[in-house]
Amino acid sequence: MAISKLETDRLILREFSDKDLEALYLLLKDEEVNTFLPWFPVKSFEETKEFYDKRIAGEEYYYAICLKEDNFPIGYVKADTDESHDLGYALRKEFWRRGIVTEASRALVSRLKYDGVPYITATHDKNNPGSGGVMRSIGMRYCYSYEEQWQPKNFLVTFRMYQLNFDGQKDRVYQKYWNIYNHFVEKDI
Repeated sequence: MAISKLETDRLILREFSDKDLEALYLLLKDEEVNTFLPWFPVKSFEETKEFYDKRIAGEEYYYAICLKEDNFPIGYVKADTDESHDLGYALRKEFWRRGIVTEASRALVSRLKYDGVPYITATHDKNNPGSGGVMRSIGMRYCYSYEEQWQPKNFLVTFRMYQLNFDGQKDRVYQKYWNIYNHFVEKDI
């Protein structure tokens, strides 16, 4: 069972609340931040509230990433509770390249492992190799790539699928994307 707050050396990971809508708006409205996320940037505070209500509120493993000095959300890290156990994250661009998402992801991975989640998956657009770097740095391994007509943005994307198994089944590979999309294994990833 998820807990409402995790801490690292620099960060507080905590549940979002409706008091965080301003911070969430700063993240979700930025076109560059949202380039590789599966939605369009929000255009209003009302859209931010709808996003919060639909995608974040009540989710078990959806944490605001906050710096300890001010506890103001600068991003998020999350893991889905469905069979994919998909790890995802986003961070305001002024905080990029500081290891913040890696630090937050490691904390969430520790919690998921402690809670008995058997594995996590994560995907990234091949044009966003930095995200793959985060996945590798937390111990995930590349499994395969697949092509998807990505919605709602409606363009073809080559995704790279990574996985980290916690339960000793080191050879398990999540097959859903393999089974439904044109897939292949890239060399030298």
